[in-house]
Amino acid sequence: MCPAGKKKLAEQVESILDSHQRDKGMLVAILQDIQAEHNYLPRESLEEVSKGLCVPLSQVYSVATFFKALSLEPRGRHLINVCLGTACHVRGAVRVLEAMERELAISSGETTKDLRFTLETVNCVGACALGPVVIVDGEYHGQMKAEKTKDVLADYA
Repeated sequence: MCPAGKKKLAEQVESILDSHQRDKGMLVAILQDIQAEHNYLPRESLEEVSKGLCVPLSQVYSVATFFKALSLEPRGRHLINVCLGTACHVRGAVRVLEAMERELAISSGETTKDLRFTLETVNCVGACALGPVVIVDGEYHGQMKAEKTKDVLADYA
């Protein structure tokens, strides 16, 4: 990262730390705010958090890697979750996932090269009657079929 980029990142982290009164107990919220700015947690931001809160970098990393909602890798602008819970699975969720992987040319857990989409699986979203379910940016798409994946993705392209 160039010096100007590092300075801007440091200023953003400082602002976020200040908004949480530099309270160590707010570490998860601080990391969520940083991720909201960058779509992931850049290493430099974690170092700044460590310094700003006077906590070991290992503790910051421990929290950042514990929660699945936080990511150390760049994520796409659109997050796609394919439910693989029992009800969705028996109704063809695996075929839907495979179709998504083909359309996006990535595997589950990966992000497209253009940083447009991140594809993930979840165990259950509690919408069993709608299964199989695909969630894109919090919007539920129920009774999905492999043939419908192109149409769903087109809405976010």
